Amino acid sequence: MEIVTKQIIQELIEKNQIELYSTHSKLCVPIINRIYKKMSAGIEFAGIKVDNNLICDGHHRYVASLLANFSLERISGSSTSATLIVPWQSVIFVGEDWDTLAKINMLNEQDAEFNNIPIQKIVELLK
Repeated sequence: MEIVTKQIIQELIEKNQIELYSTHSKLCVPIINRIYKKMSAGIEFAGIKVDNNLICDGHHRYVASLLANFSLERISGSSTSATLIVPWQSVIFVGEDWDTLAKINMLNEQDAEFNNIPIQKIVELLK
């Protein structure tokens, strides 16, 4: 399975018309990579929150879904007049992992429960 890199994400953005708009100026490549691996293996995820094509919640899931060609449900979200649109070409994709090991374990447990599968299956996918 391919490892997602900053370069792969930037190529996706350059070569494709991205339907939804980012409201975040930075995203974490290791988080996108973990989600991508899970999506590529068929692990289901909760929908992302969207308001008028603006992502309110779920930026990492959205980018991973584009890379994995994975369909995500879109749930109505809400933005405010202070919400800024950040062009995808301006989003900074950082290589530093924002999640602690404890948070990664918690998310893996949630994903296993959401998909009704053993946690070991999720852990194996991320190796």
